Amino acid sequence: MTSFIIRRLLIGLLLLWGASLMGFSIMKAAPGDYFDRLRMDPRVSQEFIEQLRQRYRLDDHVLIQYGAWLWRFVQLDFGESFEYMLPVNKVIGSRLVNTLVLNLLAIAFTWAIAIPIGIYAAVRQYSLGDKILSALAFVGMSLPSFFSALLLLYIFSAVLGWLPTGGLTSLDHDELSFGGKLADYAKHLVIPVSVLSLMALAGLQRITRGNMLEVLRQQYITTARAKGLSERRVIYKHALRNAVNPLITIFGYQFAAMFSGAALLEIIINYPGLGSLMLTAIRSQDQFLVMGGFMMGAIMLLVGNLLAEILLAVVDPRISYS
Repeated sequence: MTSFIIRRLLIGLLLLWGASLMGFSIMKAAPGDYFDRLRMDPRVSQEFIEQLRQRYRLDDHVLIQYGAWLWRFVQLDFGESFEYMLPVNKVIGSRLVNTLVLNLLAIAFTWAIAIPIGIYAAVRQYSLGDKILSALAFVGMSLPSFFSALLLLYIFSAVLGWLPTGGLTSLDHDELSFGGKLADYAKHLVIPVSVLSLMALAGLQRITRGNMLEVLRQQYITTARAKGLSERRVIYKHALRNAVNPLITIFGYQFAAMFSGAALLEIIINYPGLGSLMLTAIRSQDQFLVMGGFMMGAIMLLVGNLLAEILLAVVDPRISYS
């Protein structure tokens, strides 16, 4: 296992280099740059713009620019944001915790609900409960995230007034006690966590159901039942352990997507996360900020896949990486 992890890390470094080269090339291939907007502002002089371009070495050859950025990246320095005039590490760090909390809660709720529901639907195939859950799953997969967010905001914020209309904290947050601050955070997280969970829950529940149905038809399940094992033991010890393998792969991709955020959802509910930050950076062509977010997503994708492969080896003894 150790040698496998070392090999994957070395391959991951090569993939990161390829991803950085591709991302940098795409940014440079886009027409114009961030400073085109400044040229349209009569209050900004051309001399000041040229000073900024020299400061960020944008007048150098593209390979020199890439080499300078890559050297900083190796030192864990993502450069400086054009828009915020701050280090990219600091800009991303200010939104990182918010995105982590939102996505970790959404993943936890999704898996805690989807797996039991999928098992129930598989064990009681074609029952009334299975049909209702299947219908709800199709509805959940069909609803766009922005529509779900707007619907929940309208019902629970505008009509009922139970939840805030957006943001992360209330105006009087600093005046609240510690328990009051936690409650304030929780109220602001209900809608975004619900929307993200609804998006993933429907698909995960259907995948769990399909995997369980396939495993329950296997010969060794029939043999286990013939030996007199309880149905609970057959399902949770034998069937689920083999049906969970594809789900672990999905978990790896969900883990990788944590830092990407949900840009449209964050904009609708005014949530200060990485998704909306990266969307703004792309639209304004904030080169170093975009590259910082892009590389963070690439790193998380590699880490997520590696974590999924390790978990597969732990869950399934048939898998060996020696």
